[in-house]
Amino acid sequence: MKIVFMGTPDFAVPILENLISEPSYTVVCVVTQPDRPKGRRHVLTAPPVKESALRHHIPVLQPEKVRRKDAVADILSYAPDLLITAAYGQILPQSLLDGPRLGCVNVHASLLPEYRGAAPIQQAIIDGKEETGVTIMYMVKQLDAGDMLAQVHVPINADETFGGLHDKLSAAGSQLLMETLPAIEAGSVHPVQQEESRVSFAPSIQHEDEAIVWSKSAKEIHNLVRGLNPFPGAYTSLDGKVFKIFSAQQTGLQTEEEPGKITAFDHAGILVATGSGEVLRITECQPAGKKRMRATDFLNGSGRTLQTGMQFGVNR
Repeated sequence: MKIVFMGTPDFAVPILENLISEPSYTVVCVVTQPDRPKGRRHVLTAPPVKESALRHHIPVLQPEKVRRKDAVADILSYAPDLLITAAYGQILPQSLLDGPRLGCVNVHASLLPEYRGAAPIQQAIIDGKEETGVTIMYMVKQLDAGDMLAQVHVPINADETFGGLHDKLSAAGSQLLMETLPAIEAGSVHPVQQEESRVSFAPSIQHEDEAIVWSKSAKEIHNLVRGLNPFPGAYTSLDGKVFKIFSAQQTGLQTEEEPGKITAFDHAGILVATGSGEVLRITECQPAGKKRMRATDFLNGSGRTLQTGMQFGVNR
């Protein structure tokens, strides 16, 4: 079976690698987003999927807009039997969806119809979910709305971060796809329509979504912090400068102090009041102009001037 694979970030790499390793499938082409400037020096950097494809000497296409007729023609010139996407990053036009003999399927990191969109992993953690999963679905022009072919459930641990859950879901999605492909090839799958009444969305995380609102509960803030770890990081402000928080702990301790106020310091970090009255412990942070570090290291260094009663943030 000839396959065109479309994906961009790290999430898609294990899925592509698994396809390449299976002798009965031939990945004839990989389609990914164009190289983008990255880091403070804006170095032009290839997407992880492109790097994987080139290691295996697979042709790579990087159209700026996949809906263009020339981009569709280039992809379909490889005459794929099946097109597979995983976190590609663009909506496919109908002319491309109609091309492959066996259709187009997507590996989506949620239990559809929950969390359609670009940030299902982060949103599941931010919302305090205890379970998520991966769905294999036929693609349609509407965002993540196609009929479902298979699902796998994946638990979310209480302290799980976006980074850890991302890797678990990528591995689970890769395995689920390999289990589903024989039935797709044989035409024996049983597509299930999504229940529109259960649809929810997880759009891309915006900068304002990353801000800590200290009037929220300790649990909600903890969920935001771990849902944005390792990237981009939840943020607040300290002395008028951005202060990122990458790891925090619920303590169970109670206080009547104003939300966002530093109540104490201990062996593990900085204790801060929240809107629920529970104290949250900051254990890993990134002060403005500094590298990411343990909160205790910050307190022993440039954070020595911190005092109880100081206030975090304007988002209170």
